[in-house]
Amino acid sequence: MNEILGYLLSVVMGFTLGLLGGGGSILTVPILVYVMGIDPVMSTAYSLFVVGLTALIGAYGYWRKGQLSLKTAVVFAIPAFASVYATRKFLMPAIPDTIAQIGTFTLTKDILVMVVFAAMMILAAVSMIRKKKGGEAIADEETNPKFNYPLILTEGIVVGVLTGFVGAGGGFLIIPALVVFARLPMKLAVGTSLLIIAVKSLIGFIGDVQNYGDAIDWTFLGLFSLMAIAGILLGTWVSKYISSAKLKPAFGWFVLVMGIMILLKEMMNA
Repeated sequence: MNEILGYLLSVVMGFTLGLLGGGGSILTVPILVYVMGIDPVMSTAYSLFVVGLTALIGAYGYWRKGQLSLKTAVVFAIPAFASVYATRKFLMPAIPDTIAQIGTFTLTKDILVMVVFAAMMILAAVSMIRKKKGGEAIADEETNPKFNYPLILTEGIVVGVLTGFVGAGGGFLIIPALVVFARLPMKLAVGTSLLIIAVKSLIGFIGDVQNYGDAIDWTFLGLFSLMAIAGILLGTWVSKYISSAKLKPAFGWFVLVMGIMILLKEMMNA
C-alpha cells in the first residue's frame, strides 16, 4: 500500500514542479524516506536522478520557447557541477554513521541529512511564501546578462554542496542568484535554472553510481522517475490555465509545515 502511495506522490511531485516551475523536487526525499522506507542517504541519491531527469524535460520546454540562456548556465554551472560531484563522491562516504553522542543524544549520518534537508525545506518555503520585491521587475528589463563572477562562483559552489548533501535541486537558491547576479529576466532565469539543476543533479548521481552502484534498484528508480515525468508534463499543461503566482504561497506553507514536522521528528529520534 505504501509503495502505491509513493508512486502516486511522485506524480504529485512532478505535477507541482511543472505547475510552479520549482519547489516540487523538495518533496522527493520525504516521499522516498517516509513513504517508501528507503534510508536517507540512498534517498538523496535517488532524488538526484529523479530531480535531474524531470528538470531536464522541463528545461527542454523552456529552450523550445527561447527562454533559456546557455551562456549563463555554463558560467554558473561549472563550480556547481564540480562541488556536487565532489560532495557525492568524497564527502558523503567520508561522514561516519555515528557523528557524535552526548549522553542519550546520538547524532547519526541519517539524522544529519534529514535535519539539513528540513532546514532546506523551511528556506524554500519562506522563498515561496514571501512577496517578491522590485528586484525581479528590474531584471525583467535586462536583455543581456551582466555577470558578477565572484558571487556567481561562490553561489555555484554553495548550491552544488547543498544539492549533493540533501539531493534537492536548489532552484529556490539558483533563481534568485540568476536574477540578481546575472540580471536575467525571471522567465529566462527559471528555464536556465532547470538546465543547471538537471545537469548538476545527474552529475552528482554519477558519484553515487560509482559508490553504491550495486545497491541501486534501477527498476524502482525508473518507474518512480516515469511517474514523476508524467506529473511534470501534466503540471506544465495545467500551468497554462492556472496562475502559479496564487498557488506558490499556499504550497510554500505546506512545505513549511512539512519541514518543521521532519525537523521535530528527527530531533526526537536522535
